[in-house]
Amino acid sequence: MTTYETISVEPITPRIGAMISGIDLAQPLGNQQFQEVHDALMRHEVIFFRDQEMTLDQHKEFGRRFGELDIHPGSPGPEGHPEVLVIHADEKSKFVAGGLWHSDVSCLEEPPMGSILHLHTIPTCGGDTLFASAGAAYDALSEPMKGFLATLTAIHSGEKLYRGRYKHQGVDDAGKVYPEARHPIVRTHPVSGRKSLFVNQGFTLRIPELEKSESAAVLKFLTDHITQPQFQVRFKWEKNSVAFWDNRAVQHYAMWDYFPEVRSGFRVTVKGTRPV
Repeated sequence: MTTYETISVEPITPRIGAMISGIDLAQPLGNQQFQEVHDALMRHEVIFFRDQEMTLDQHKEFGRRFGELDIHPGSPGPEGHPEVLVIHADEKSKFVAGGLWHSDVSCLEEPPMGSILHLHTIPTCGGDTLFASAGAAYDALSEPMKGFLATLTAIHSGEKLYRGRYKHQGVDDAGKVYPEARHPIVRTHPVSGRKSLFVNQGFTLRIPELEKSESAAVLKFLTDHITQPQFQVRFKWEKNSVAFWDNRAVQHYAMWDYFPEVRSGFRVTVKGTRPV
């Protein structure tokens, strides 16, 4: 069992999620504190923090402690901060970010390692984020199903989600080519070695090794399977809460049950490696 000296870690469910306290994310992390936060993320797949006040620069510096930051392929960041993704919904919104189960930007050849979301404005109630462990979902499959999936791949497309989506931010994406990638359905985590399912409702289009109807049936089975309640943790946001999730291990879904109230914050995304 992992022991922690510089932070407190309280698991939320046996499979996924933990609350971290005893740390100020606005301050530079020492080597031991960084290692303990990293270890908690590897163990619990998504970790949460309360009462964190960060500037955009401090947010980016915390993210950079874990790796180089990605720039989103569709949504522009605030001026001077291209690595920052604005997460915002209000009475004018026609949709919200994260309204389908997904792993962030899985359409990239090298999908993100992790995402760090800091919300500064929350609705009076609602607006929770749900996370599901793709590793726990894989573990629950039968051995014949694991064998069937072992050699299959899936196509992930940015076109499916991003085309025309950022017009409200002044983006004209006519002629823009959004990323598309082919990834193994079963990926192995580069740190823990744990196998997990890597298909999702948001980005995954098809399984090229199967016929169209077979592909659709298998993808529906897998996406329904991953998002079962027993693999989930649900996070209730408070002002200045932070969620840090491992995109290699989890999927998430943002509830939009608070219209027309405002839910707003910023996200940075840490670059990852090609799934294997």
